[in-house]
Amino acid sequence: MTALQSLTSVLGAQIDNPEEETFLLFSQDIPSQNLGFVDAKAINLEITVASRSLEITQSPGLLSSDRKGGTTGAVVWKITPLFAEWVASDDNLLFQCSALDRHSAVLELGCGISGIVAISLAPRVGRYIATDQDYVFKWLKLNIASNSSIDFESVKKRGRTPASTARGHMGNDIDIIALDWESSSVSELPTLVGMASDQNFDAVLACDCIYNEALVEPFVRTCAELCQLANASSTGNPTVCMIAQQLRSDIVFEIWLVAFHKAFEVWRVPDELLTKELKSGSGFVIHVGILRKKSS
Repeated sequence: MTALQSLTSVLGAQIDNPEEETFLLFSQDIPSQNLGFVDAKAINLEITVASRSLEITQSPGLLSSDRKGGTTGAVVWKITPLFAEWVASDDNLLFQCSALDRHSAVLELGCGISGIVAISLAPRVGRYIATDQDYVFKWLKLNIASNSSIDFESVKKRGRTPASTARGHMGNDIDIIALDWESSSVSELPTLVGMASDQNFDAVLACDCIYNEALVEPFVRTCAELCQLANASSTGNPTVCMIAQQLRSDIVFEIWLVAFHKAFEVWRVPDELLTKELKSGSGFVIHVGILRKKSS
C-alpha cells in the first residue's frame, strides 16, 4: 500500500458536496472565540506546545495599523499552537501513513510572526519552508531563534528572491521565503531553497489563512500550483495539502471550500485522528486535499 492509499484509507469518505459540508460544520454549537487571537494586546506571549514552553514576541501595533497588504500575521491565533502540537506529534496521520518522514520537505503558507508550526515540525522533517509576506520576517526570525537551537545565516540572494535560511545543530533547516499569493510565482521556490531537481514539497500546510473572500482564489491557486510541482517531478508522489482553520464565517468558508474542492480531492480529518482541542465542537476544523489529476 502506498503512502497515499494509506492516508486516504484512514481519512475515510471524501467530501462530495461543499455546500453540505459547510452546513454540517456550521450547524454545530461553535464556541465563541471572538476573532480568534490568543491575546491581541500582548507584546510577549508564553505558549505551551507539547509540554514545551515558547516565548513569542508579537506586534499589536502592526495588527492595528493601516498597512495596505494586511496585518493578520502580526499576532498569534488560537488554532496555531493546537495545530502545531497535533501535526508534529508521533501519532499524527501524516507520519503514521508515511506521507512525512525525516527526509520530507514541508512548505507552510501564511506562517505569520510566531513560527510556532515551524519550530514544532521542522525537527521532524528534512526541510521546512516558511512563507509569508516579508513584513512578518523581523519577528519570525526573532521567534525562531529565541525558541530553538537554530541560528540564522545572513540573507542570501538566490535568483531574484531573498531567502533567509536557519540551520539547527541536528541538520534540520528552516527557510524563510517571501510569497504573496496574489503576485508571486511558485515555480522558482524549489530552486530558491536549494532543493534537487527530483525533489518536491511533500506537504503544504496552512493554518488559519482563510478569513477574506477576496484572497480565496489566489490562496487556492497557490496551493494548487505548489502541488502541481510534485506532479511535474520525476517521483510522481502527490503533495498533501493540509488546511487548518477556525470556523468564523459560513459564507467565506463555503466560497473557499467550493474553490478548493474544484481543484482538490478533499477530506475532513475525522475526530478519532484529532486531539480533544481540535475535535468537532471546538470551533476548529482541518481538511486534507490531494490535487485532482487533469483529464487527458
